[in-house]
Amino acid sequence: MALEQACVHAMPKPWGSTDLLPWSEVAHDGVAIGELWFQRRDIHAAEPALLLKLLFTREALSIQVHPDDAFAQAMGLPHGKTEAWYILSATPDATIGVGLKSAHTPAELRAAIEDGSITDLVQWRKACKGDVIFVPAGTIHAIGPGLVLAEIQQRSDTTFRLFDHGRQRELHIEHGVAAAQAGPAAGQAPVRHLGDGRTLLVASPYFVLERFDLASGSVWNLSASRETWLVIIAGTARLGAFQAVAGEGCFIEADSMRIEAGREGLTCLVAYDATSPCPDLLHAVSAHDANAPGDAVSQPPLPLPALAGPSNPFTEARP
Repeated sequence: MALEQACVHAMPKPWGSTDLLPWSEVAHDGVAIGELWFQRRDIHAAEPALLLKLLFTREALSIQVHPDDAFAQAMGLPHGKTEAWYILSATPDATIGVGLKSAHTPAELRAAIEDGSITDLVQWRKACKGDVIFVPAGTIHAIGPGLVLAEIQQRSDTTFRLFDHGRQRELHIEHGVAAAQAGPAAGQAPVRHLGDGRTLLVASPYFVLERFDLASGSVWNLSASRETWLVIIAGTARLGAFQAVAGEGCFIEADSMRIEAGREGLTCLVAYDATSPCPDLLHAVSAHDANAPGDAVSQPPLPLPALAGPSNPFTEARP
């Protein structure tokens, strides 16, 4: 059983931002932060299957692709990387690229990477607050500047860069061509309301992503049988025994947690290790039960240890 307030670790990136408000007040000494990683406080716990992040883009990210499980395992890695994004904010001209405009042969893709014309092959589109984008492994993709987004993914940072805007980082042409599905992105299922304030955003073979929209003052019980991550994106709440605001969250597994929405209501993203929505995930607490004390957090706050450096060269970590 586990119920923990999540630690947040800042990751410097060459394309990141120095303005993380209102999502974080972490000290960064003017260094551009590209990602905030949500981590468990229990340093002895097994590594989670999922990784939840917030991304901040002042510059464009590389055009890139991630391997699927089979490709990653052939390289000696435990698994590939399928991910999904939820746009938290976007400047008027912000764009994302997902998939290519048309199908290309490996030789055509390799040539476009080598001469930089891959930027013209990518299917770019406007990004708007509230957009949901599913990016299966093998999909060529890119995130433009002017965005803050939440990302849930398989816990891997293996990235094959195909174009990097002149940053002088290594490109991974052969691996990228071999891992890529060099064509348009697969169709994505529309979001679906599940009732009780729940909206299904993505259901994939690796994770489910939902949004909760809970009314002011309402009280709920979250029952998580599998690994579950929650991050607040609007409003405030009492999560178990701690107060939380936008950009804060928790980890839950084989446990339950009382959620008390604040005066402005609560909107949060909830991601869990499943292939379809859990019907018993969230239940309203009756007025009688709402007067009972909240749950206790299973562990007191602990400092987050420094993350180890990348274990393979195919990462987006800053050199």
